[in-house]
Amino acid sequence: MVQSSPATTRRARGRPKAAEDKTEQNTVQSLDRALAMLRLLSQSEGMTLSELAAESGEAAATVYRALVTLQAHQMIEMEEQGQVWHIGGGAFRVGSAFLRRAKFVERARLPMDRLMRAAGETAALGVEADGRVMHLAQVETRQAIRAYFPEGSSAPLHATAVGKALLAWYPAERIETILDREGLAKFTSLTITSASTLMRDLARTRDRGYALEDQEGAEGMRAVAAPVFNSFGEPVAAITLAGPAFRVSLSDSTRFGTLVREAADEVTEATGGVRG
Repeated sequence: MVQSSPATTRRARGRPKAAEDKTEQNTVQSLDRALAMLRLLSQSEGMTLSELAAESGEAAATVYRALVTLQAHQMIEMEEQGQVWHIGGGAFRVGSAFLRRAKFVERARLPMDRLMRAAGETAALGVEADGRVMHLAQVETRQAIRAYFPEGSSAPLHATAVGKALLAWYPAERIETILDREGLAKFTSLTITSASTLMRDLARTRDRGYALEDQEGAEGMRAVAAPVFNSFGEPVAAITLAGPAFRVSLSDSTRFGTLVREAADEVTEATGGVRG
């Protein structure tokens, strides 16, 4: 049997020779701009050309070229009235491919449905994406006033139950990196804005097995969440149960926390994970 020498070892597919080059010359600037526009639109209810130019710091003509390119691929679309740009069907199809890859989304549907029925509040599934929570799925309660987590929407890690459930099992250096980049913005009078206070909260989260968000991301809303783990015992997602504070009291958090922990553990087991 002939063994290849290091000089003749076949390069892994999917990476060109310059793959290790992380400098700007190894990126496509026009693609960077287009993706930046796509990201801005995904975080809004729609934006005009002038708003996108102001937010991105790019010239209107440059932004327009990026928008037209994205529009040609149905990634975005323009509402003629007001000339407002929105995310298009092509972006949804691309996002759906990610959901198919993330098998825990499918596995979480039934446990989340049972969770919603047992507690009477909205259950949702989220992951961390680029230092923020991204919501992948939800099972809404039929209550008139309820928590709502649109698929693909994002939220800060430090001010959400999902985010704190993930952070609590992250290595300290990873938490520090995220906090240095994202900061600890204040959303309500109860938002945790001190790193040391957040670390104490995360320690309590690990001890009890679930995170508690007490009106930290939005006034009048409470939530609990527990992480889903992969086969290495690493948190890859979190299931949350959320509702208005007048229905979800602090005394309910222990019972709801137990329900959420059981649902998350069920998904961990169903996907071959090991609780961390």
